[in-house]
Amino acid sequence: MKNCLGIINLSEVDSPFGVLCQNRPASMLPFAGRYRVIDFTLSNMVNSGINNIGVFTGNKVRSVMDHLGSGQPWDLDRKINGLFLFTPTYDYTSINAKVGDLDLFFQNKSFVKNAKQENIFLAKTYMIANIDLKEAYQEFLDTGADIGIIYKKVSDPKNRFIGCDKINFDGKGEFESIGTNLGMEENFDLSLEMYFMKKNVYFDLLFDSVERGNANYLKQAVLNSLNKYKVHTIEFTGYVSCINTLRNYFDANMAILNQEISNELFFEHGQIFTKVKDEPSTHYKKNARIKNSFVANGCQIDGYVENSIIFRGVKVEKGCIIRNSIVMQKTHIDENVHLNYTILDKRTTINKGVTLIGDPSLPYIGGKKAVISKEGDI
Repeated sequence: MKNCLGIINLSEVDSPFGVLCQNRPASMLPFAGRYRVIDFTLSNMVNSGINNIGVFTGNKVRSVMDHLGSGQPWDLDRKINGLFLFTPTYDYTSINAKVGDLDLFFQNKSFVKNAKQENIFLAKTYMIANIDLKEAYQEFLDTGADIGIIYKKVSDPKNRFIGCDKINFDGKGEFESIGTNLGMEENFDLSLEMYFMKKNVYFDLLFDSVERGNANYLKQAVLNSLNKYKVHTIEFTGYVSCINTLRNYFDANMAILNQEISNELFFEHGQIFTKVKDEPSTHYKKNARIKNSFVANGCQIDGYVENSIIFRGVKVEKGCIIRNSIVMQKTHIDENVHLNYTILDKRTTINKGVTLIGDPSLPYIGGKKAVISKEGDI
């Protein structure tokens, strides 16, 4: 896939995640003990041979730059090609704020124009999957299509994919249109918002949208132009998790406690890479009991942990009971704390004797660096 340029668009909506996305975009949400959501899309590209990747960051830049850096964990710190980050620019002479991400793509059109690759792979990050893009790309080339869309047939009785893009086929099974899933059908064809596209098609729809002023977002520009081009759909049959709500984020983390899902998600078509942080092995003290949980390295555990995700460097003191929870890195949980259906952001401190209980559909959230004490404590 050396003839394919990768573009990752970080324009996902952050508002459903509350304080978890106060200082980070949804693509930077910590996941599965040591990863970030973006790691899956980025690793899929790298494992499939895409070595020239542009990341359009959106407004919350610091977290993105801190995690991706030079791209070394993904072997993208190169002299030729590699990883490129594109941050928003601001016109301080204008009183009108730009809406959407289309202007950012237009401002950085030279990146795509100067790239030697003739085709583009566009993706967002909120669809978690381990995909062999080589096979999908070859199918796109073989059909001679202008645009290739990766999709999955899903059964969604719990409406986990509400608001996601839905592909519609005509009576002959040919692509017809893309709409929004409103939960009217339990079984439908889910667009993963991953597109292969010829470079000349990309520029046609970009320039046309800017001139006509009929789109603010790149996705909107793509959808507006589908009827002008030959579109081919490419089916993916593996595991997919959608992280577009707090509940879906919680459930996606819990799903990796299933060994079958974990093996597919992290190893099926290549390893998922992330930023390396050197930590010692986790120390399980005499009172530690662990049941069906993922515990990262660098932790000190002296309590009971069940059905939970524990990130790097977490300290759990004696007498603690943690069930069905996500505890992010460097959090300190003092003695006799009880957590159930709770998400604790990085460097949170839970003081002695606190009980935090949420609901499976709405977990309790502790913000980054929060200090939580019992009522009446100082």
